[in-house]
Amino acid sequence: MLEALKQAGGDPSAITSGKFATLVVSANKVLAKSELPGIHFEAEEMPTGIKACITVEPEVKIPQPVHLCFGMLAQEGIQEIIARYEIGEDAQVAFLAHCTFPNAKQLKHLMEAEIYVGARARMSYTESHYHGPHGGIEVRPYAKVFVGEGGRFMNNFNLIHGRVGRLEIDYEVDVSREGVAELVAKVYGLEDDMISVKEFVRLNGEGARGLTKTRIAVRGRAVSEVFTTMEGNAPFARGHMDCTEIVRDQAVAKNMPLVIVRDDRAQVTHEAAIGTVNRKELETLMARGLSEEEAVDLIIRGMLQWV
Repeated sequence: MLEALKQAGGDPSAITSGKFATLVVSANKVLAKSELPGIHFEAEEMPTGIKACITVEPEVKIPQPVHLCFGMLAQEGIQEIIARYEIGEDAQVAFLAHCTFPNAKQLKHLMEAEIYVGARARMSYTESHYHGPHGGIEVRPYAKVFVGEGGRFMNNFNLIHGRVGRLEIDYEVDVSREGVAELVAKVYGLEDDMISVKEFVRLNGEGARGLTKTRIAVRGRAVSEVFTTMEGNAPFARGHMDCTEIVRDQAVAKNMPLVIVRDDRAQVTHEAAIGTVNRKELETLMARGLSEEEAVDLIIRGMLQWV
């Protein structure tokens, strides 16, 4: 499992050192669990996964990233993760989650999370996936997030190495007064991969802010669909949706933003761009000895890395 963690971009030494809070799950088994003062893990094994509650006490600031690892080494099966995150008032925590399925051929990973970020608390969640070379996986992460007054929630989803398979992201976020929510998704689809990103952000409190940033590249016969909705429901709420998609070969990309404003002092904006790689950049790289295929791949990975 530690070797598979490396493929998802993780550092096995962070799991084994004992210096970090960690939770490692393979299929429906908890392989490792390590707490630090102020953060607690409760994990219950189920027939096809686990149910977990992760709690950070009020005013606690976790200085090092909390390392999570969810995965399966089998080629077939199902893993269900039901998780609840409770971040106390004025607390600060950063999670590094690695989801690895290196051998997946007929496999499902289903994640359902409830996330509560307390008043003035700060939570970041960086999630990196590796699904192996076969494309035989279905991943469906769903998260319901509540950001308390003055709180901040930052989510970064990455799937840029290996095949995607079928991915269906579905996030709902409610932001209170002076709260902030930022959602970033970066995905690279190949062959017949299917990508769906659904994000719904409601700016419910005065001065609430929201940002969604999506970067997707599809090649071969891959298909991507991005559905983003943002509501400005309170005075001085500010929101922005930003989507860029690159299309090559016979791939298809769709983007459907929806803006809803219910207060004349709120403002929500969006921008979207769908197209191929920049021709000038492509020619420059090819003039330096790269093939067209190598140049396209380098440009795409550069876009995904620097979000």
